[in-house]
Amino acid sequence: MDRWFKKLLSNVTRKQLIIMGIALGLLLVTAFGAFVVAYNKREALLSTAISRIQADMARKYRLDLAIERAYFSGLNTVTFQDISLTPRGRERLMDVRDLSVSVRLFPLLMGNVKFGRLRIHDTRVTLSKKDSVANYDFIFKRRNSAVSDHAVKEESELNLARTANQMLNSVLYKIPEDLELRNFSFSYQDDSTQQHIRIPKASMRRGNLTSAVFLNESEAVWQVSGKLDPDNRQLNIKVNAKNGKRITLPLLERKIGLRLSFDTLETSLRDVFWTNNEFLHFKGDWAVKNLIIAHNRIAEDELVFPDAHMDAELIVGGNHLELSKGTTITVKKLVLHPYIRYTKQPAETYTLALETPEMDAQDLFDAFPNGLFTSLEGIRVSGKIKYQMEAFLDTTNPDSVRFNSGMMQKDFKVNTWGRANVPKINTTFTYTPYENEKPVRDIIVGPENPDFVPIGQISPYLKNALLTTEDPSFYSHRGFVEEAIRASIATNYKARAFKRGGSTISMQLVKNVFLNRNKTIVRKLEEILIVWLMESTRSVSKDRMYEVYLNIIEWGRNVYGISEAARFYFGKHPSELTLGESIYLASIVPRPKTGLYAFTYTGGLKPYILSYFRYIGDIMARRGLAPADSARTYGFYQVSVREPLRPEQPALEDSLQLEMPQRNFDTELEEIRGLLDRIFGTEQNDTQAESP
Repeated sequence: MDRWFKKLLSNVTRKQLIIMGIALGLLLVTAFGAFVVAYNKREALLSTAISRIQADMARKYRLDLAIERAYFSGLNTVTFQDISLTPRGRERLMDVRDLSVSVRLFPLLMGNVKFGRLRIHDTRVTLSKKDSVANYDFIFKRRNSAVSDHAVKEESELNLARTANQMLNSVLYKIPEDLELRNFSFSYQDDSTQQHIRIPKASMRRGNLTSAVFLNESEAVWQVSGKLDPDNRQLNIKVNAKNGKRITLPLLERKIGLRLSFDTLETSLRDVFWTNNEFLHFKGDWAVKNLIIAHNRIAEDELVFPDAHMDAELIVGGNHLELSKGTTITVKKLVLHPYIRYTKQPAETYTLALETPEMDAQDLFDAFPNGLFTSLEGIRVSGKIKYQMEAFLDTTNPDSVRFNSGMMQKDFKVNTWGRANVPKINTTFTYTPYENEKPVRDIIVGPENPDFVPIGQISPYLKNALLTTEDPSFYSHRGFVEEAIRASIATNYKARAFKRGGSTISMQLVKNVFLNRNKTIVRKLEEILIVWLMESTRSVSKDRMYEVYLNIIEWGRNVYGISEAARFYFGKHPSELTLGESIYLASIVPRPKTGLYAFTYTGGLKPYILSYFRYIGDIMARRGLAPADSARTYGFYQVSVREPLRPEQPALEDSLQLEMPQRNFDTELEEIRGLLDRIFGTEQNDTQAESP
């Protein structure tokens, strides 16, 4: 290098060196002159910049920004005094008595604004909402239609990775090297709730952050500490309670009934990097100790997680977001690898996967927090298990949804059952149905009860009709029907609501015998686990499961079991039920209390139910479960309810009202077809269902 430089100088004449020196000197003089001019006019430039910002905020968001005084208090430091921000026609949003900020010069030359030192004293931020009028609703307002059309076009061309990188930079660049915060106050108030956060002091020196946060004065005190290195895109923040108290979020409890608290929460951003200049990777981890979650829609009892950790990698591409398969969630000895991918274009799609490595089966049950699955408390198992699940939804074609789930087992065995003693189904036991969370009566399930009917003494028509409508592949599946789950996902997505479940007879049996009727997320997961235990260990035969199911399910108001149902509606023994009576009884299982609405005052069925009979009857006939019927009525006209149950004969002028209230059988048929067509619709699928 020195040799090359000397050779270069040897080829440059003295005259050329003088010219180069003069040019460099002129350049420095020009730069210095520009600096002097800018320095002398910097107050005017600052005033112009503030006026532009005020005009933009007023035009775009109808916000009035007032600054009593703004001036340069150093070479690169600007001080603002008595700042206020007020939405027009609303209460004041923010007040700041004193704010000074310095800008780092070298990044500024590169076109980036990075704060060097930030000092904020006496700040008050107030969010208020009264009579549906909020002083922060400008955040959610849309621009005019012309701007919106332009925004839609921009959104369609949006590169998620570039946008994420810009957003990250805009946040990191605003983190100062040194921070001094004094007397910061934040409050929220609406017609029913009031919350207040106060930070007396927060400071950061060379990236080391320390602060204390007071929630509603003495209700909770948080200690916040961490290390922030925005230049290297690294952050580590820890929040823990002071004086041995727990960290709580009372606003969540007051607004949505969610009680959430923890001892310590720690989060870090370890690395941010690009691959192929196309994909932006975020690597970080989160950890929480003694997390307590309580909500009546999640679980009856509070859930306690002593220790949980997540090591995650988020990948952002031009048109997708992805939680990578390398992400790991650890709870005690349980290790989970979730995978989530959202693709924006050309079609909006969702991919979800979850898997565990092979592990000791007991580790799964030991990882459940206290209060999660109360019926499984005390269970002891042995062997190895491994779980895999994957699902894919294309929003442009929901019916093409894919779902696969499987639990692989090796020498799996239940050594001691918990509170949900599944083998008790093989013996006589007492079943207690509930109405509105109150017990109705005790029912003995076994020969000791004169109403108990063994499966061999129940009409084959009834057994086959109910299997056809509720669970066609009951005798061949292992507790779950993936096709039914797929159909349920598609139906619920198209309806944007929970319209259809994927319950099998096994799941309905477990729900009735072992679980209460509280509709919580945890109860559904508990139901799935008990079904898996029952089916995978083969602790109860299919015939016994179906026998118990037929003897306990509800068929009407205070009518439980097929013996009571056959006697109540038709005055018969279950063995005497005809094809038509069986199809009718199968039809009312989803809504047993509405069963009598289907009958006319003469005792026959109303005409609108005939289409249901034809559809179910055709399936049963094709499968050899019912005799062929050229008229396709399948006993419809022979169904006659007992006379005491028939409605009174209406007056002539009221005859048009006889058909009400009616069930929407067209909707029900469409839902049933979604499952039955897949199972019975082709010759290939015909082999999937077994008749009992």
